[in-house]
Amino acid sequence: MPLDLPTLFIVSICITALLGLFLLGLWIQDRSIRALGWWAAAYLIGGIAVSLWIAPRYVNISGIGEIASAVLFICCGMIWSGARRFHGRQVLPLASVTGAFVWLLASQLPAVSGMSTARLMLSSLIIATYAALTAMELRRERRNPKIAKLRALIAPVLHGTVFLSPVFAAYYLPDIDAALGQGFIALFALLILLYVVGTALIVVVMVKEHSAQVHKTAAMTDYMTGLYNRRGFLEVAQKLIAAQKRKGESVTVLMFDLDHFKSINDRFGHDVGDDALRTFAATASGNMRGDDIVGRLGGEEFAAILPGNAETALMVAERVRAAFEVAGVTISGHCMNATVSIGAADSPADVANVTALLSRADQALYQAKSSGRNRVVVDGGTARVGKPAAEEVPAMAAPSLVPQDSMPLARQPSVALS
Repeated sequence: MPLDLPTLFIVSICITALLGLFLLGLWIQDRSIRALGWWAAAYLIGGIAVSLWIAPRYVNISGIGEIASAVLFICCGMIWSGARRFHGRQVLPLASVTGAFVWLLASQLPAVSGMSTARLMLSSLIIATYAALTAMELRRERRNPKIAKLRALIAPVLHGTVFLSPVFAAYYLPDIDAALGQGFIALFALLILLYVVGTALIVVVMVKEHSAQVHKTAAMTDYMTGLYNRRGFLEVAQKLIAAQKRKGESVTVLMFDLDHFKSINDRFGHDVGDDALRTFAATASGNMRGDDIVGRLGGEEFAAILPGNAETALMVAERVRAAFEVAGVTISGHCMNATVSIGAADSPADVANVTALLSRADQALYQAKSSGRNRVVVDGGTARVGKPAAEEVPAMAAPSLVPQDSMPLARQPSVALS
């Protein structure tokens, strides 16, 4: 069935403009996703480009074909820029319009302006380049790596099939002008129309996934420290226990409580106390392994769940304790020598219960507090890591200065049997 080219172009204008208005409406509803603004503008500009393409049929304007193609390349660059912005990357305005400048300059050359084959190949290569760059941005999706890999595999194939088809046609068809007369342009326009609609659907799915993830993250995150809140910690802890159960291994829960936190608030104020909480949160998350999960349960109480038994967790706990002992010397310009007490409890994953582990770790934390603070105690008091009570630094004592050359390369935990 023959394809009527003017009708196809008019349909393309309407669909592209409607998709642009649809994305614009989504952006107005959620201004936090700035990429939607880029994509909406790109589709609206794409509608303008298609309109300029069919304008020569009704008005005689010199060079309007080159301008229409340049506008289309700007549209492709804006789609790529929107993908970069969606993943928090800096937009490159100059690179976004480079394709348009290359086209306008090349179209002035006799070798390009006088040959439909060269023009078709150049335009296809410019569009395919932007499409490939957009596909590469899809690989940066971290919320769902499996889907990101699938998109990164399908998108380049789709881009190549649609946008590079004229290049292969020019190579394998000696008389490209005859091919164009047989409706090749109409078929190519139809492929682009289907591609535009498919791309818009991918954009909507990505935005929906992003919005759902943002709301879920907000519900599971402590606003002050950026760590998991109680709800988020319990949910992720259950997943870790299930994963360890499949491996037949153990899990360990750590409970943290900042020492003399009430006196810190009373002496320095709640703003400085909040800074102390943020300092500990950064110290804890920065000194744990990639699989360890840490959250803030409330107030100055934090918890972590780690894959492995108590022996392995003791190493991590002592590293956090020692690191915060250093970081807590001065907070917000105030000398406070803040420290942390830690309780630990482990269990085989197949019988582990988060609530029970937290309770046992809390009892061990109480023992750490009553034994002098600034230490790690395992559930049952079987082992204690950290400074003995006699060596504890007073909460408000001035820090002692130790030459950097005399500091040990690695501090191993000292274990004392209770």
